[in-house]
Amino acid sequence: MKRAKLEAAVVGGTPDDIEQAFYEALHNADIAQLMACWAEEDDIVCVHPGGARMIGAGAIRATFEAMFNNGSVQAFPERVHKVQSLASSVHHLVERVEVITPQGARQAYVIATNVYHKTPQGWRMVAHHASPGTPKDAADVGAKPTVLH
Repeated sequence: MKRAKLEAAVVGGTPDDIEQAFYEALHNADIAQLMACWAEEDDIVCVHPGGARMIGAGAIRATFEAMFNNGSVQAFPERVHKVQSLASSVHHLVERVEVITPQGARQAYVIATNVYHKTPQGWRMVAHHASPGTPKDAADVGAKPTVLH
């Protein structure tokens, strides 16, 4: 995503625009682009699979910088389920992550929840919580009812 498009997404845009910019930043190991997706609030929070809770931009930035020291993160959001209101949007999804192992390229799965709030700067991420997943998570368990009760 070009810098001008990112700035437009951050200033206006939608939660989907910010989510796209977040995953593009992971793909590009671009810490500036990634941090531009986050709200400028002290209580933003991030939890990586099996990791501790990080609160605040400094802690979040440090963990992503450490991750990017090992290269980019090829995480692809799939099976996105959204709950939206006027000022917040919660996206629950499966991240398909491409991992290089001694046996070659493999896929891993992560279950993630991304929370976005509408701020004076536009839509911004306020929480990213991820847990280890399994290949079974690639398929939805429990189909949505076809009739509302």
